[in-house]
Amino acid sequence: QVQLVESGGGLVQPGGSVRLSCAASGFSFGRYDMGWFRQAPGKDREFAAAISTSGDRILYADFVKGRFTVSRDNAKNTVYLQLSSLKPEDTAVYFCARDRRNTVALSTRRAEYDYWGQGTQVTVSS
Repeated sequence: QVQLVESGGGLVQPGGSVRLSCAASGFSFGRYDMGWFRQAPGKDREFAAAISTSGDRILYADFVKGRFTVSRDNAKNTVYLQLSSLKPEDTAVYFCARDRRNTVALSTRRAEYDYWGQGTQVTVSS
């Protein structure tokens, strides 16, 4: 069955960095666009980044502003999200997800992602 397992979260100081990983199994990873979302306490889950099957197309949410970098290694069935210059407002549970579609355009819409990981907590605090 399809599984997505995030790791790499934790407590980070403001201005610090962390790299999140999402290990995929149970499907042909290299054939699907992948996305990262986050959910802060009391807020809706929001789009953060997406990456195409080969990594040649990438899309970021406006709030990222050059601070996050999404990448993937299809040989390892893993997608990554590097978070840098972290702020307290980046505190959230971060989720990876699989885009259900097979189109050219990357998606920011939650409804177009069909499988989700359990999430990994990132807390930005001094």
